[in-house]
Amino acid sequence: MKLVFIGSSLAIVWCMRYHRVVRRSYDRELDTFRYWILLGACFVLALVLHEKFTLQEVFWAFSIYLEAVAILPQLVLLQRSGNVDNLTGQYVFFLGAYRAFYILNWIYRYLTEQRFTRWISCVSGLVQTALYADFFYYYFISWKNNAKLQLPA
Repeated sequence: MKLVFIGSSLAIVWCMRYHRVVRRSYDRELDTFRYWILLGACFVLALVLHEKFTLQEVFWAFSIYLEAVAILPQLVLLQRSGNVDNLTGQYVFFLGAYRAFYILNWIYRYLTEQRFTRWISCVSGLVQTALYADFFYYYFISWKNNAKLQLPA
């Protein structure tokens, strides 16, 4: 599954950078999110909140924190544009659903394993799922009404 996830992520990046039709849909004026603030905040958080102060654990915590907030630039861009095309809406929905299913995995592991101690991934996953909550709401409303997905600007 990791290879499928990495492969599909690389395919998406390739399409965004090199596919003629997809590349034309990019609007630089709407994409003004300061992602470097997220990178710095996640790195500082990883230096402060980690399980052990080793290089591997700090970078692991950094990757978990970054994964939790990595969707923010996309959500902000979708919010600014207002209209969400079908493919983008489906993609963002399934990214959020992927993380939401992880919560079920953590609950199961907590109940069945004696020492399930990955609290960093659990808290970060809850934060990431909470970030999707607004999008999920509008996604389900548009699905229920059989209408195009539109986010409030």
